[in-house]
Amino acid sequence: MRAAPPGFMLSRVTMDPVVRAAIDAANKNDLAAFLACFTEDGVVDDWGREFRGAQRITEWSDNEFIGKKVSLDVTEVDERDGETVVTAQVGGDGFHGPSHFSFRVEGDKVARMTIRA
Repeated sequence: MRAAPPGFMLSRVTMDPVVRAAIDAANKNDLAAFLACFTEDGVVDDWGREFRGAQRITEWSDNEFIGKKVSLDVTEVDERDGETVVTAQVGGDGFHGPSHFSFRVEGDKVARMTIRA
């Protein structure tokens, strides 16, 4: 587990490059770049609600993520059971608060991103 020091920068934390790309795309509010991080049948699981494929992920993101100008202030990165787990303080115009984002990567793409408290 790697905890980030106060005032840390994401660039100082080591994580899977595709996970970093997804986090960076979200923080830039760049939907196209975010979608490009996923496999063709990639899934976002947002508290048990699953969104599979680019169209469904886009609909979810427009309403709850990038469309809400999300910001993810990463505080911790861990590897658990073959997944990268990112703890972040979420900001923007939607949900605010801490969340855990688990990323399952297949090859060089995210196959599944699961969001939990």
